[in-house]
Amino acid sequence: MEDGAVYGLTVEHRTDPLGVDAAHPRFGWRMRAVGRGRSQGAYEIAVASSPGKLTGGRADVWSSGRVRSATSVAVRYGGGPLQASTRYYWTVTVWDTAGRRLGSGPVAWFETGLMSTDGVTGWDDAQWIGMTGKTPNSPGAPMLRTEAPLRGRVRDARLYVSALGVYDLHVSGHQVTVPQDGAATLELLAPGWTNYDARANYLTYDVTHLVAREPAVTLAAVLGNGWYNGRISEGSTYYSEDGNALALKARLLIRYTDGTSESVVTRADGSWKATDTGPYRADDIYDGQTYDARAELPGWTSSGFDDSAWSDTERVPYETRYPHAQLLAYPAETARLMNRWDRRPQSITVCTGVTGEGKGRVVVDPDRTVSDPHRAVSAHVTIGAGDTAIFDLGQNMVGVPRYSLRGPEGAQVTFRFGEMLNDSGAGADGPDGSVYRANLRSAKATSTYILKGDRHGETHQDSLTFYGFRYVSVTSTETVTITGLTGKVATSAIHETGTLTTDDADTNQLISNIRWGQRGNYLWVPTDCPQRDERLGWTGDTQVFAITGLYNADAGPFLDHFQHTVIDSQTIYGQDKAQFTGVAPGGRYNFPGGGSGWADCGVVLPWTLWQMTGDPAVVDSSWPAMTRYLDWIREQTGDTYAGQGSLTGDWLAPQKTSAQLMSDVYYGYAAHLMAQMARATDRPTEAAAYEQLFGDIKRAFITTYLSTEDGTVTLKSSLGDASPIEPGSDPDQKTEDNSQTALLWVLKLGFYDTEAQRRALVDHLADNIGNDAAYKAAHPKSSRVKYAENTLSVGFLGVNVLAPVLSDEGRSDLAYELLHQDALPSWLFSVRGGATTVWERWNSYSRTDGFGPVSMNSFNHYAYGAVMEWMYAYMAGIARDPDSPGFKRFVLQPHIDPTGKITHVAGTHQSPYGEIRSEWRVGDSGATLSYDLTVPANSEATLRLTAVSADSVREGRTPLSSVAGVRFLGHADGIACYLLPSGSYRLTSSLR
Repeated sequence: MEDGAVYGLTVEHRTDPLGVDAAHPRFGWRMRAVGRGRSQGAYEIAVASSPGKLTGGRADVWSSGRVRSATSVAVRYGGGPLQASTRYYWTVTVWDTAGRRLGSGPVAWFETGLMSTDGVTGWDDAQWIGMTGKTPNSPGAPMLRTEAPLRGRVRDARLYVSALGVYDLHVSGHQVTVPQDGAATLELLAPGWTNYDARANYLTYDVTHLVAREPAVTLAAVLGNGWYNGRISEGSTYYSEDGNALALKARLLIRYTDGTSESVVTRADGSWKATDTGPYRADDIYDGQTYDARAELPGWTSSGFDDSAWSDTERVPYETRYPHAQLLAYPAETARLMNRWDRRPQSITVCTGVTGEGKGRVVVDPDRTVSDPHRAVSAHVTIGAGDTAIFDLGQNMVGVPRYSLRGPEGAQVTFRFGEMLNDSGAGADGPDGSVYRANLRSAKATSTYILKGDRHGETHQDSLTFYGFRYVSVTSTETVTITGLTGKVATSAIHETGTLTTDDADTNQLISNIRWGQRGNYLWVPTDCPQRDERLGWTGDTQVFAITGLYNADAGPFLDHFQHTVIDSQTIYGQDKAQFTGVAPGGRYNFPGGGSGWADCGVVLPWTLWQMTGDPAVVDSSWPAMTRYLDWIREQTGDTYAGQGSLTGDWLAPQKTSAQLMSDVYYGYAAHLMAQMARATDRPTEAAAYEQLFGDIKRAFITTYLSTEDGTVTLKSSLGDASPIEPGSDPDQKTEDNSQTALLWVLKLGFYDTEAQRRALVDHLADNIGNDAAYKAAHPKSSRVKYAENTLSVGFLGVNVLAPVLSDEGRSDLAYELLHQDALPSWLFSVRGGATTVWERWNSYSRTDGFGPVSMNSFNHYAYGAVMEWMYAYMAGIARDPDSPGFKRFVLQPHIDPTGKITHVAGTHQSPYGEIRSEWRVGDSGATLSYDLTVPANSEATLRLTAVSADSVREGRTPLSSVAGVRFLGHADGIACYLLPSGSYRLTSSLR
């Protein structure tokens, strides 16, 4: 038996989770790879009421018994009913395939929540309450409080809380925090966003350390509008033009050492008081927050505060308004402030006015301007009326500012946020050097602070809104000194599971930009832009980026929760209650009509989660909704086997493709994924039906779009218009045959009849991308004429398939040419333009042409970052095996850069079985390859390595084919193939 042989224990894909409401939670664990070939042959899970009962066969809750199985992902609890609000301890013992006991994992735990969905059971009569007489949208955030004496020594205390709106929570004078990185941090905008007429979420907190300190306990909360009561929810079925009353629902469960317990709950019985006269004057997701420090109420969150002049509370009739809505435990990681990603100023520029013609340029005061990043971090800057201080945080980020000020009482300081600075080019909305904000559209994105005049200084951090920004523009009505400003990064992607680095600085910056885009847009729901008056859960963006998102971060529970929101939206907003929607949750911008590429998220996302995590539960839970969707499409189009249509098409593509063609390929793609999922979840009849449907769609597609007249293969991607709703597009631009995105999808799905046709399609794709003088001469009316050679021309629905299809078709040379390209359109065009996140448009900004169309131009939009899927799977070479979801068996297939610009790549991914490592380096002027890799225990890998011969692939001096445990699969077309058992390897290969 080995210490530490079993580690990484999870319940419901989380470590030691609070508030688990699953009746049969899923267990998972990992094994350490000591030596090679370690695999699990059996396991035994033990669950007990105390750690001491986990040993010696004394588990008093459940024991699985010794189960002969290699499964270590999503193993279901099989014991009796779990009790609410109860902590359970568990461990797992593992044997190898030879029957040797390897050891047990550390003692882990999970704690159940209220184990109910009705909002009644387990809540101990807690009610939804709000401030009596509070008119929605009137100034001042509701502040609610109660206090109650404690009647003994506290053993533990749990707080279960939800809100219609968002909340800031305090217990006995302390703001409620959550553990993070070995310390504590704050959540932002809990409990997140749902379709409130279908479900609300509650969160669970361990507040024992806060309750046990005092003779009495005080609960206090500030309620913000959040997503429930703001413009962001216009068009939603729960939205009211007159405003929605904000409400809090909470139960504090206190258990004493003598075995008794009691609850403090939200009730409109006089025990809770409320006011809106405090410092929180205004808040909105889009517009920001106003805080008047003069109105602070010291001590209001602690016991003994005099609230006799406050209003009573009243019951908010949520249950009667939405009688079928459920109240559910939030099952994923919340959005929280990640202190390790704090952003500090890199420069501070003080402007005193504007000079020059036209919009002019700002006049800089050199004496107060700080351009040295080391000084800027801690510099104090004094500004007066008429001055503007511009802080550059060096990174486009999402979160809230934390600022410190010193100045007179009543001085009003205004912080405005933006992603870019104006220049003298087209589209600027202000003088050169000022903060550009036109792309925020109607969002005010402003933090306003009114000083109380504390001579020791004042510090504030917004908590009822969020911003997307790199730059902060600060003005004041009176002279004040800004003594500090920090960008506090908020994200739900709190556990990063992938790393990727190269020896090319531009590629590394692109990787960083993609990662920061995910951090910013994975905030309670996967959004599309965090800065302007949108910030919605666009489903198309979500599905194209999901694999990248799951490589980068442990986002499985987060995206699984979103899938349930997508299903809710299907029945609330979807056409015929069957079509999946363009956004979720809410109804803003939720376009009716053809939804292909976006609506298909309801099928693509469950498939992606299953493939990346190895857990099919999301497939089973989504199956009725997915089949309803596919049946609905069939009802719309019948035996034409055409897709439902697409209003968006290949969104923002420089080269236009028929939107109907995009709909048809996505119909085929959805049918193909449904067949895979059906086969894997023991639905053979459905699998056969969807395979037949895919075949019928393929045949109809080939008949419609694939022309072989005169012996020439042509993909008729001009048959139909592109998106009719795309802002900023050229109305005179036509769809084209053999467009990049159409070719990519046809190759991906195999929508051709012969290998000769496939080769012709690959040639068309290569010619389109190459875009040389001969191609332009042969296609004088093509949109490609105005772009450089070796450029991409895909939009949102082509970007994630572009490089993978090229590599699969043996053209990784073109994939790398596109990766290194910095002319428009390309990924590095934005990097050259100074981007620190991925842009919405390929041409969101250029130094020559200025800013892109202001109607829709986000500088933090992750969709085009989906290329990182290829970087992990092909460049680093850590790829899924679709027949073995969750990396139980996976593929190591590093694709060497034929351009020679990248000679070193290192990638890791924390798979469900442990960390996969893949690192390659080309040496000897391109003649040799050094390759280090790790295959986690209880998994295996198919290695595909470039080599002149099988014998040239060696571990030390030994041919890899002769290494014990390694199975040689063959050598063909310059690739040596092996099946590797778990373990670490250091290999060399001759490339020529």
